[in-house]
Amino acid sequence: MTAPYPFTALVGMADLRLALLLNAVSPAVGGVLVRGEKGTAKSTAVRALAALLPGIDVVAGCRFSCDPAAPDPGCPDGPHEPGAGAVRPARMVELPVGASEDRLVGALDIERALADGVKAFEPGLLADAHRGVLYVDEVNLLHDHLIDLLLDAAAMGASYVEREGVSVRHAARFLLVGTMNPEEGELRPQLLDRFGLTVEVAASRDTDERVEVVRRRLAYDEDPAGFAARWADQEGALRERVAAARALLPRVRLGDGALRQIAAVCAAFEVDGMRADIVTARTATALAAWAGRTEVTTEDVRQAALLSLPHRRRRAPFDAPGLDEDKLDEVLRDAGGGDDDPDPGPGPEGRDGQDGQEGPDGPDGPGGGRPPQGAPGAPGAPEQAPPAGPDAPDQRVPEQRPGSDGSPGTDAPQGSGDPRGAAPADGGAAGGAGGERGAVGAAEPFRARRLDVPGLGEGAAGRRSRARTAHGRTTGARRPQGVLTKLHLAATVRAAAPHQRDRGRRGPGLVVRRDDLREAVREGREGNLVLFVVDASGSMAARKRMSAVKGAVLSLLLDAYQRRDKVGMITFRGAEAAVALPPTSSVDAGAARLERLPTGGRTPLAAGLLKAREVLRIERLRDPSRRPLLVVVTDGRATGGVDPVGRAGRAARLLADDKVASVVVDCESGPVRLGLAGALAQDLRGTPVTLDELRADSVTALVRDARATSTPRIVRKTRRAA
Repeated sequence: MTAPYPFTALVGMADLRLALLLNAVSPAVGGVLVRGEKGTAKSTAVRALAALLPGIDVVAGCRFSCDPAAPDPGCPDGPHEPGAGAVRPARMVELPVGASEDRLVGALDIERALADGVKAFEPGLLADAHRGVLYVDEVNLLHDHLIDLLLDAAAMGASYVEREGVSVRHAARFLLVGTMNPEEGELRPQLLDRFGLTVEVAASRDTDERVEVVRRRLAYDEDPAGFAARWADQEGALRERVAAARALLPRVRLGDGALRQIAAVCAAFEVDGMRADIVTARTATALAAWAGRTEVTTEDVRQAALLSLPHRRRRAPFDAPGLDEDKLDEVLRDAGGGDDDPDPGPGPEGRDGQDGQEGPDGPDGPGGGRPPQGAPGAPGAPEQAPPAGPDAPDQRVPEQRPGSDGSPGTDAPQGSGDPRGAAPADGGAAGGAGGERGAVGAAEPFRARRLDVPGLGEGAAGRRSRARTAHGRTTGARRPQGVLTKLHLAATVRAAAPHQRDRGRRGPGLVVRRDDLREAVREGREGNLVLFVVDASGSMAARKRMSAVKGAVLSLLLDAYQRRDKVGMITFRGAEAAVALPPTSSVDAGAARLERLPTGGRTPLAAGLLKAREVLRIERLRDPSRRPLLVVVTDGRATGGVDPVGRAGRAARLLADDKVASVVVDCESGPVRLGLAGALAQDLRGTPVTLDELRADSVTALVRDARATSTPRIVRKTRRAA
């Protein structure tokens, strides 16, 4: 077995190492979520933590890691008599993103359970992780049904396996550690709240530090055992320090002043619920123990808040996690913090952030008292994007893109007599200017109505279109296709009943063979690939109009995030179409690209549709079960080149022949409407909707008005009948 990379050999990432070590000191902190770009050694750091965890006492032979001092009375391997047990290292169990439900919670032998009444149970990963660490790499890509199971286990401290009235329960208390790349999508809020701490990591921009990272990694790859041996002394010292901090932890005092500071900070940042207060208190206590102190200081509270609150504060959609440190300091001062805190002294780790450990190549201990990497104001943190919204200052300078003749692009007709090439009907301000305009802020997003794909799919579980899924209402039964997970009891009994005499049944019970088993066919909702094709040409460039369009697309992006969709974005203007956002699960990335989108130039509608067809073709090869939904946001005009209208119509009909479900969002405004978006929807065989019809509340208002007008008629008829 290859020796793991030593924890003390990690270069930089002081805040990540500190967060992991605090969880080793106090598992009650609740785990850590590591957010960062790819290639930043997130997984390496988490796996290196396992060697620092103290061993645990377990009941010998118990598959569920029961504590011999207090065994679980409901353990499937029990009952256990209290007494001496065996000591084994704490486990770090990895949950693969593509794991099955049975692999996570365990599998029950349905055939033996029905025929013999025996609970033949094979434990899953939750049982293996009990009293240890459950590590999920790329946790944001985990399927929803696995997230539901994780949430249940984390909330109840136990895992339940239910199979048609036969159930198994076992304890499942674990430290949840996950890594993710935010570019690939965000986590559900419920799961996000289950992580005690969060840390942002990014690759160092310091040349010397990057050189040292490469040097150590190459040395480890060449001789893992030899490299680990060179760091054995530092690993042992850090392991002893973790054990000492654990022993000190029960004696650490969290005074009323520090507790009031924690409550004030959580209230000031409007976090949901009370878990944030509890986690912050536990983290501050662990920080004091790690520093060798028995009193929690203001600096401990400050550092704990920076680690435990960024992912819990209430924020607008698509805002990145973060904490305003100036506001944090102000709240701590107002809550009674200041210079009256106990002096941390020259303990193992003081306010200078150094822990005193020296490795072969310099300090290797995690820093303290510093903002987490990636937090606003932290060294090396990414530059904050300008505020979004319709009132945000426009500080961006658009890229100048000339037209095909070398002059600035325009949206003027190119010799086409078709109304699609006519001048804008909304005053001409958008298309008449001709040149490219800077990006404008999006209007306030709203709750969008659901747009779904017709028919019944079989894609990834989500919340948009109807599909056959592992969860949902039962609509029928069939023979098992692979491992049986959802038994249809009535269908199984019906299949076995005619054969009981031939199988020699003489008493109670049902003789069941594997061929009799039937699994339930269930219908739920799936997530789709929502591909936006956005018209950014001159005809859309009127400031208020484009702001409303961006607000509508932003609302649809937020709706896609809530419905577990993948999203992509294509824009067309000038002489070409471009993929602004390849299909991804990161709706945040789509919102950022939309906010920076400039407008102006001609309207190459055909190019946008053909680009969409190419993107969908490639995605169909990558993920054939995920059905696409094409959302074209345009006023329907087409200009530029020869026969722009005919080419746009032919491109639309190609998409229709590919059976692509589509919606055309009609952005035309003004007193005169040409209805060009409706004609495009006909070519696509899709559904035309206006910007106003995208609002869910507009549909609700229509229903309410219809009820209001119909009720008096019913009352009048009732009175006449009486």
